[in-house]
Amino acid sequence: MSLVHQNRLEIKLGGYSTATAAALTDPLHHQMAQEYRRVLGTHMIPLDGDDIRKRLPACTYHVSRKVDGEFCLLIFQDGMAITVNPGGTVRVGLPMLAEAAKQMKAAGVKKGVIAGELYFVHADGKRPRVHDVSRAARQPESQSDLDALHFAAFDIIEIDGKPAPETFDETFKKLTSIFGKGERVGTVEGFWAKSPAEVEKYFEQWVAQGAEGVVVRSEAAGLFKIKPRHTIDAAVIGFTEGIDDRQGMLHDLLLALKRSDGTLHIIGRVGGGFTNDQRRDFLSDLKDRVVPSDYVEVNEQIAYRMVRPEWVIEISVLDVIAQSTRGTPITKMVLDWNEKEEKYEIVRRLPMVGLISPQFVRKRDDKSVNRHDLRVQQITDIVEVSMTDRDARQFSLNKSQILKREVYTKVMKGQTLVRKLVMWKTNKELDSEDFPAYVIHYTDFSPNRKTPLDREIRVSSSREQIDELWKTLFEANLTKGWNPVASASAPEIPVPAKAIPEPVTEQPAVTAVAELPKKRAAKKKSEPESASPAKPKTSRKKKTDKE
Repeated sequence: MSLVHQNRLEIKLGGYSTATAAALTDPLHHQMAQEYRRVLGTHMIPLDGDDIRKRLPACTYHVSRKVDGEFCLLIFQDGMAITVNPGGTVRVGLPMLAEAAKQMKAAGVKKGVIAGELYFVHADGKRPRVHDVSRAARQPESQSDLDALHFAAFDIIEIDGKPAPETFDETFKKLTSIFGKGERVGTVEGFWAKSPAEVEKYFEQWVAQGAEGVVVRSEAAGLFKIKPRHTIDAAVIGFTEGIDDRQGMLHDLLLALKRSDGTLHIIGRVGGGFTNDQRRDFLSDLKDRVVPSDYVEVNEQIAYRMVRPEWVIEISVLDVIAQSTRGTPITKMVLDWNEKEEKYEIVRRLPMVGLISPQFVRKRDDKSVNRHDLRVQQITDIVEVSMTDRDARQFSLNKSQILKREVYTKVMKGQTLVRKLVMWKTNKELDSEDFPAYVIHYTDFSPNRKTPLDREIRVSSSREQIDELWKTLFEANLTKGWNPVASASAPEIPVPAKAIPEPVTEQPAVTAVAELPKKRAAKKKSEPESASPAKPKTSRKKKTDKE
């Protein structure tokens, strides 16, 4: 049995295609990716370089170079290999997948699920970034982009129905025996260290070479992600006061960055790193700056008191993450500061990040709240965040164009049955990854059925493929006894495009009978990212315009 439904793939370039999780013949593979990342986020302890000797007990560790890529599962079955990530993106036909299939077949593996990172290799040896993976895998410009996508395996979920070996030593040996000699597919680079001091040596060496950090594993001590801390300058836009023995002292601050359009985009909060004197003094000063706000943010059931955007502080973070453990975007509110009325006004939620282990460093009296000092690029230099260059106040997309629309009827038992096919070009595929280039919407209305209305959606980035999908749907549903009511090619009839819906942090599962996307409330708190693996026990349909 094939791993994917071929007619649900969207051709990107040559033999390379992508799809949503709805294309998987076994939905469990998507669930595995989500569960693995969730468990990984629960078990992995984030540290910085200064914590290595303080926090790591004396024992033996496996230290691996942290790859800045896209976490995914490599699925192999019946000679075919695909990848699926927690967000539900399925990738088929990459050169590295052909190599992985060949390696696993040569190792005598009939089917397997391997955890790893999809990453990009620059010809000049420059450090790979997750931005490179997103660009090359989403909209490849040439075959060289596809050739540059590599895979680093770091854990086994199962092989031929059997779970991973009991120890990581055995697991890594098994991975090396399968992928050790690959060109585009291999294991993560790693070594065994006999002490925290040796771990520190590898960390400093690899970070000096441009690595993102290291992942450290020990059967005795656990799993750790060690990275250098990043510093960010941000505006203070709100605060909460402590309770009980901390009453009269600052609890935490709400922070934002300046977008290029002048709006303020919330990035998170910071509550650590303050002295008690700072907590008392800051609270007293901020109470004099309180202003009205149309937006209310809550922390532990206490609403932030919003303040004029005047203060700039420097914080340090261990990491910033742009996705939840399920692979869905983290979004934060964008606010507009109305200088005349001295109040905050709601603009909309847009993709941003979650802050991991934020700490207050100092107040920056030498900086002010402007687009240069508090630029969003402080975040996008670390992790990819979509739409940060767009005007949040004027967020709209190009209009869609109807290409074909055909309606057919049939009378059965005195009831009129209706079937309709509509094809349109979204004109949005370059503006947002949430939209395909072409869409077919098939409607089947039968008043005699228990569920009278059924709908299906097909998408593609290729006009040739979408025409084939139209032909397939037509021949399967509209050839016998169906009479045309309306038939037209209408390249000049626009479909009004609404502004982008608020990004969501949870996506509904995609089914064969597709529903148009519905809004869901975004989560208030971000979830820790997974980077490299712990060993869990393993037990987005694209938005389209409305017709």
